[in-house]
Amino acid sequence: QVQLVESGGGLVQAGESLRLSCVASGLTFHKWNMAWFRQAPGKEREFVAAVWATGSIPRYADAVEGRFTISRDNAVNTVYLQMNDLRVEDTAVYFCNAGGFLRDSYESGLYWSPGTQVTVSS
Repeated sequence: QVQLVESGGGLVQAGESLRLSCVASGLTFHKWNMAWFRQAPGKEREFVAAVWATGSIPRYADAVEGRFTISRDNAVNTVYLQMNDLRVEDTAVYFCNAGGFLRDSYESGLYWSPGTQVTVSS
């Protein structure tokens, strides 16, 4: 079965950086689009960034463009999210997602990680 396990969340101050990792198993990783989503308290889950199986240019939400970088290492079945210049409004539970695709916006795929908390203090 497909499993996604992320790590790297935590508590940081505004302006600092964190890197999230998500290791996938049970799928042919290099063939899958991978993405990160997040959900803040009281809000809906929202798209953050996606990296394509084809190697095309990654896609970012406007709120994180220029601060976050998504990447993947197919050799170790891992997708990363480097988050720089973190802001209080980035506080959320972050989820890794496999199998999404692009329509008018990025649509999530079937598989989700459990989620990791990122808290940014002022």
